Amino acid sequence: MRIARFSIDGNVAFGAVEGDRPDELVLDIIKGIPFADFELSGTKVPLSKVRLLPPVLPNKVVAYGRNYADHAKELGNEVPDVPFAFFKPSTSVIGPGDAIQYPSFSADVHHEAELAVVIGRMCREVPRERVKDVIFGYTCANDITARDVQKREKQWARAKGFDTSCPLGPWVETGLDLETASDLTVQLTVNGEQRQLGRTSEMIHPIEDLIVNISEAMTLLPGDVILTGTPAGVGPLTVGDEVAVTIEGIGTLTNKVVKRG
Repeated sequence: MRIARFSIDGNVAFGAVEGDRPDELVLDIIKGIPFADFELSGTKVPLSKVRLLPPVLPNKVVAYGRNYADHAKELGNEVPDVPFAFFKPSTSVIGPGDAIQYPSFSADVHHEAELAVVIGRMCREVPRERVKDVIFGYTCANDITARDVQKREKQWARAKGFDTSCPLGPWVETGLDLETASDLTVQLTVNGEQRQLGRTSEMIHPIEDLIVNISEAMTLLPGDVILTGTPAGVGPLTVGDEVAVTIEGIGTLTNKVVKRG
């Protein structure tokens, strides 16, 4: 099931996305929230009549760096022996169609296409064999990075945590099992030109290892998001660019870069 979060007539709700053709997609509005038992209301609205929002509002976004060997190599970094985590604040999250605001303190902003894992239940110290039980679903992410700031400041809080630096969407796909999610095509285009192409099977540390790693240290809450790393091909964005992340079996997340006002 594809679960979207949307607004219509000033109201915010979750809905199940139905249909195959992009111009015929509809939302069946969910009674309640998707992280608990819910029912479909049977009230349907065309997707074209709503504004899609970030599919979840995470308490925290835990991101993993250098989790694809070719990406680490292209930036001249060593491959970490253990998962390498950092945070993006909730204020960095935007949804499909929202603008990525080019920060005034950077002159070298990069795209990074990633598979995002959405947590479905409160959990801590998750054993590897139970990881599948705490996953709600998967969505597309773009780990927007001020590369010059990252290099200059030697830590990543501002470089990867600025407002609008974490596009998520277009919805959460709950129908993928962990095995399938571990071998999906990840692609990114800028203005229709392919920049990144990889597979989640190329991760150095697989999804299970990442969730085991972070849940050893902290409690994960429903709606929290885990970013799993980016394949090679990262590169600069400029004002006016349209950047799209497409992940096999999930969908396409599209955002435009604008000058920060």
